[in-house]
Amino acid sequence: MEAFQQHTGVALPLQRDNIDTDAIIPSREMRSVSKSGLAAGLFAPWRYLQADERIPNPDFPLNQSRYEGASILIAGNNFGCGSSREHAVWALMEAGFRVIIAPAFATIFFNNALRNGLLPVTLGPDDCTALLSFGADDPQQCQVTVDLQACSVTAGDRVYAFEIAADARRMLLEGLDEIGLTELDGDRVAAFEQADRRRRPWVYLDQGESS
Repeated sequence: MEAFQQHTGVALPLQRDNIDTDAIIPSREMRSVSKSGLAAGLFAPWRYLQADERIPNPDFPLNQSRYEGASILIAGNNFGCGSSREHAVWALMEAGFRVIIAPAFATIFFNNALRNGLLPVTLGPDDCTALLSFGADDPQQCQVTVDLQACSVTAGDRVYAFEIAADARRMLLEGLDEIGLTELDGDRVAAFEQADRRRRPWVYLDQGESS
């Protein structure tokens, strides 16, 4: 997993509440089990006037040149609700997004994002609106910086603090999945097993040994 420490990019506005995973990547767009090939189907119901023919909807921000190369998405409340499909995170990342900022996330989406190196940042609705106002005139020149070390979002002279669990922050900073995070405590795990073996030897019967 690619580590995340600090990222600066264009922020794309999508302030709709309850954006579910079927809107992020519809099931009909998931034509393989691979993580690749999903970006074209990202937000297909809104992004295209005719999804099958890929006729773009000019009113959708992702199709507007002012948001070209956007890598930060500012969304509404309860982002990523619906099904548990991990493809939603894969599609966002393949399309170039590294950060999603929203007032709240669906729990499964939030955890899927962390496991794949996509940073979900929770900020209040007023802060999200202020961020969008900052970049409204010229998104390319008014880029936003997200610093995971400092747990801050910077837009011009405004700085917004966010919170994230210590384990999740460490996973992202060091590019670790949950297994990798556990392996960092290998000595502690081994010490626990040795102590537990002394307390409960019957749990650790060697193969072929009967009780």
